[in-house]
Amino acid sequence: MIRVPNVRVVDEEGSQLGVLPTHQALRVAQERGFDLVEVAPNASPPVVKFLDYGQYKYEQARKEKEARKHQRSVEFKEIRLKPKIGKGDFDTKVRRAIEFLEDGDRVKVTVQFRGREVSHAYIGRDLLLRFGDLIKDHGAVERQPLLEGKSMSMTVASTHKPKTTPSAPRADGAPAPDAPEPQEPPSETPAAPQAPEASPTTPAAGG
Repeated sequence: MIRVPNVRVVDEEGSQLGVLPTHQALRVAQERGFDLVEVAPNASPPVVKFLDYGQYKYEQARKEKEARKHQRSVEFKEIRLKPKIGKGDFDTKVRRAIEFLEDGDRVKVTVQFRGREVSHAYIGRDLLLRFGDLIKDHGAVERQPLLEGKSMSMTVASTHKPKTTPSAPRADGAPAPDAPEPQEPPSETPAAPQAPEASPTTPAAGG
C-alpha cells in the first residue's frame, strides 16, 4: 500500500508522467491494466511504475536463477608430493596448482611421508616452502606447513576471481538454453534526485 500523497510516475514504456497524486496514478495504472509499484520508495517523492507485478516477480526470479546457475563455486583442490619427488614431477605439480589457482580454487599441498621419512620432516617443510614461493603470484599461503601424522600440508588461497563457464552457442548461432540473457538498458531515470533504486514493494492494487 502506497501511503504518500504524491508520487513520481513512470509508465509501462519507461516514459515519465511527472508527479501525480497517488490516487490519480493508481487510477491511471488500473485503466491501463497494470499495477502501481514503488521502484524507488526512498526518493522524494517516491518513484512508481506501471507494471504487471506478477510477471515482473517471475522474470526477476528467473534471472536470479540463471545468474546462480552460471556462478562457479570455489573448490578445494589437493596436490600431493613425495619427499624424494623429481624435478620434472615437481614442476608439473607446480603448474597444476597454478591452473587451480587461476580458476579461483583453493589448494592444499601435501607431502606424504613413508616409514622413517617422517623423522626428516624438515625436508617436507622445505619442499612446501619452495612450492609456495613458486606459486606466490597466483595464491597466498593461508596456513603454513603443518605436520599431521605422516603428512605435512599447507593451504593456499587463490588471488584470482573464480571463473565462470558459459555454455557453448548452438550450431544455428542461437545462444544455449541456459546462457545468460543480455541485460536490458535501464529505464529512463526520473529528473528529480533520488536514492539508489530499491526492490519494488508490494503493488498498490492489481490490474
